[in-house]
Amino acid sequence: MSKTIITVVGRDTVGIIARVCTYLANNQVNVEDISQTIVQGYFNMMMIVDTSNAAVPFGDMARDLEQIGQDIGVHIRCQREEIFEKMHRI
Repeated sequence: MSKTIITVVGRDTVGIIARVCTYLANNQVNVEDISQTIVQGYFNMMMIVDTSNAAVPFGDMARDLEQIGQDIGVHIRCQREEIFEKMHRI
């Protein structure tokens, strides 16, 4: 199984989750876990997704999601699970 961590941060607006999840579903990426909060108008979401059957390469997915984020005014970042784990190990 190949997992990716997706984070979304920015001003809250209608449709953030829908845009991200629609893109993922259209590209055969399964959402395994999702957590989101809104604090004083700021949206924060973290997703763990399975990209084992993804219809697009990781780099394309990361670029596409970054562009979706720019379109809706949030910052979207994708990291492979193994990189995320190493970066956050103390």
